[in-house]
Amino acid sequence: MSQESGAATVFFTDMRGKKGAGLLDKIGRLFDQAKFANIIQPGDLVAIKIHFGEYGNTSYIRPQLIRRIVDKVKEVGGKPFLTDANTLYVGSRSNSVEHLQTAIANGFDYAVVGAPLIIADGLNGKDYVNVPIAGKHFQEVKIASAIHHADVLLAVSHFKGHEATGFGGAMKNIGMGSGSRSGKQMMHSDLLPVVMPQQCKACGRCLEWCPGNAIELGERAAITPEVCIGCGECTVTCPHQAIKINWKTDARTIQEKICEYTLGAIQPKKGKVGFINVLMDITPDCDCCSWSDAPIIGDVGILASQDLVALEKASLDLINQQAVLSGTRLPQETTGDKFLALHGVDGTIQITYGEHLGLGTSRYNLIKL
Repeated sequence: MSQESGAATVFFTDMRGKKGAGLLDKIGRLFDQAKFANIIQPGDLVAIKIHFGEYGNTSYIRPQLIRRIVDKVKEVGGKPFLTDANTLYVGSRSNSVEHLQTAIANGFDYAVVGAPLIIADGLNGKDYVNVPIAGKHFQEVKIASAIHHADVLLAVSHFKGHEATGFGGAMKNIGMGSGSRSGKQMMHSDLLPVVMPQQCKACGRCLEWCPGNAIELGERAAITPEVCIGCGECTVTCPHQAIKINWKTDARTIQEKICEYTLGAIQPKKGKVGFINVLMDITPDCDCCSWSDAPIIGDVGILASQDLVALEKASLDLINQQAVLSGTRLPQETTGDKFLALHGVDGTIQITYGEHLGLGTSRYNLIKL
């Protein structure tokens, strides 16, 4: 295959295996070929950003694959830890206690993965760093502190469908996944939060965390729209879920905001980031769901690169080349963009805007190992 000059290199291994060349061996080779060892210095704290899976979900990345990456990091003197930030929605991962319990229940125990688990934005999502960026939507983003303060970021992402962004790969794993809970609110919504009077207990907790002094407390909390900056701190602080989360946004805006949060997560780590996409169990929905629908295609393989955008584009192209499996949510005769057909959302917006932000190039050379 001819190589395009100036394109990024993406390494790929399929699912075939034999003695001495099983999937664990192959992911180790990907680590080596992508030269991830070169971005890790002895003593570096290495954040391996993954998704632990919601409780009840079964399509998240297998812990055994993560263990091999952990071992490779240790071989070059890095100090790896597995991490993700708390969720905005109320599920099994909205605080560190339940998040860690879910991660361990899903197999990410130290005895299995060989590394500690650290919830990146602290006990209840308040532990973050304001990182300045030059974006269309944000001039500052709220990046979970453990990810921000790590020396190296390795994003290991399960590529699958997503109802709001078409698909979720490395950019969604990093951008949405590295944002604090209030940062996630800002990515999800362009509207201001609303107090639901019947649930408000007038406890005053929201006042303590409102940076814009936009909340007044009487018999119930009241938000002044003209003063509210839409940061989302009140929505994630209220212990009674009395301040409504606005999920409404359009597909282009949320994808662009995710890209800007991705920029905030990786911009301070120039030359110290690497990306792995796992194209297995490619389900229609996110791993945040408490279930897993049938995969729409067969397992494809694993990809690795130091170029984020090239990795995403190569992953999408490989998936769209596959035949649809029978008996899934996607009609078997579907051609073209499978995620667009699933959700009616053009997920390539994140690739285009990510390239615009300088996160990488969509031009790639695929090297099969």
